[in-house]
Amino acid sequence: MIKVKVRLRPIVSKINLPTVLKTTILPGDSIERLFIATQVGEIFYIDNGVIRTFLDIRPQIIKLGTSEPGVSRGGYDERGLLGLAFHPQFTYNGLFYLHYSVAGTQGPGALTKHFKPDPCDPKTLNLRWTNRETKYNHIDTVEEWILQSNGQPQKRRTLLNLRRPFFNHNGVNSLNFSPETGKLVLTTGDGGAGYDPFNSSQDNMEIAGKIIEIDVVKNTFIGNPPVVTRFNELPVPIQDTLTVIAKGVRNIPGISYQRIYNQYIKYVGNVGQDLAETIFSFVHYRPIPVTQLVQASLRNNEPKQKGFINLGWRGWEGAFPTSTIKGCSENSTSDEKTIAYYNEAVKTSVKRLQPLTSYFHSDPRPDKFGGTALTGVQAFMGNEIPTLTGSVVFTDIARNEESGPPVRGVLAYTRVRTDGKLNDFSVIETDYNFGSQSAYYVSLGTNLDQTRLYLGVYGSMKVTDVNQGTVFEIVP
Repeated sequence: MIKVKVRLRPIVSKINLPTVLKTTILPGDSIERLFIATQVGEIFYIDNGVIRTFLDIRPQIIKLGTSEPGVSRGGYDERGLLGLAFHPQFTYNGLFYLHYSVAGTQGPGALTKHFKPDPCDPKTLNLRWTNRETKYNHIDTVEEWILQSNGQPQKRRTLLNLRRPFFNHNGVNSLNFSPETGKLVLTTGDGGAGYDPFNSSQDNMEIAGKIIEIDVVKNTFIGNPPVVTRFNELPVPIQDTLTVIAKGVRNIPGISYQRIYNQYIKYVGNVGQDLAETIFSFVHYRPIPVTQLVQASLRNNEPKQKGFINLGWRGWEGAFPTSTIKGCSENSTSDEKTIAYYNEAVKTSVKRLQPLTSYFHSDPRPDKFGGTALTGVQAFMGNEIPTLTGSVVFTDIARNEESGPPVRGVLAYTRVRTDGKLNDFSVIETDYNFGSQSAYYVSLGTNLDQTRLYLGVYGSMKVTDVNQGTVFEIVP
């Protein structure tokens, strides 16, 4: 892969952690403007170089960075305002969509202690999430809002209320519109805790660990949907609005669509466990209506899954069977890697989608890097950085180097091969001097025609460390 060098041009700084970066054209306007959603619940837009508030729902967001049992450690959190999508006709109808973790919904969590599967102890391999009404961490909501003619946003309706077992793996940049179907796409992680203890991602009834299309044109006339975890708990009118594109998701930073001639390549990333971060691509797929999934479950048979996408988790982490890792003897620098879920790896071995590329948490190759967690995947169609035209760009939150602070995130790219085989990737070098400040790469965004790229950087991993965010444009 050809080496690429880019410049990071700061657009705005000293903001809270930026989770979503998107552009749209406001009603009555003609210029595309950059919108920035922060994890704590603010949405800003850039107007002639000035940052303006579009919406502030901080009081409606769960208290982030708290250290209750099973929640987070010292200010690290994966809840908050996680998704923002503008309707394709936003300029005319003012509709937009939010996904966030709701204030006042803190629960004790689904498990009382840290989970790690033990291949020698079957009890750890098939846990059940019981007493869900009381043993959960928080509630996420997906809402439809409208920008009224007076310029004030107002909530119109709630589309989904989801009970989540743990604080993490809720997805990020989790709402996007499909240019193919015109539907709202919700990408949701497996629920968290690591290793998907309840195997939610492969269970057809679990909403967790899926890529879901929502038909927002259909009105369910249900003002406040019930809080659920499974598709069969949803009222039939809501089931009717949903189709499932994919399962086997661990945690996911959104979905990106790239138009090539008259079809779209879809790119999705799966955040890894201990070994690898993975990017998948697919063109053809056949989503399954949720009503069909529910009917098949009632009859205790498998729905027709031809053309249904399976990313392979929890049996597979990218191109590898999911492993548990532990150190060898005291005087050895090696690790022992044991397949965590051998039977599941076998069951999903041929059903799963093969990755486009993977990068690893440890990589001895001089031109590569050790990754930590994938935070953004975006197709790029611009001509200003010719080497990147037609590629897919991705970000990792932090290089996993042993050199210590200050931390640096990493940008890289790959592209689809015409023979469909696994491809290599290349690091994108940047010129920006962050000085002694840490720089976690937390989000990646693009404009409407994918000719510009935006990078969100934060100075800390703690949401309780405020106003340490900068948004850059990636330029030649």
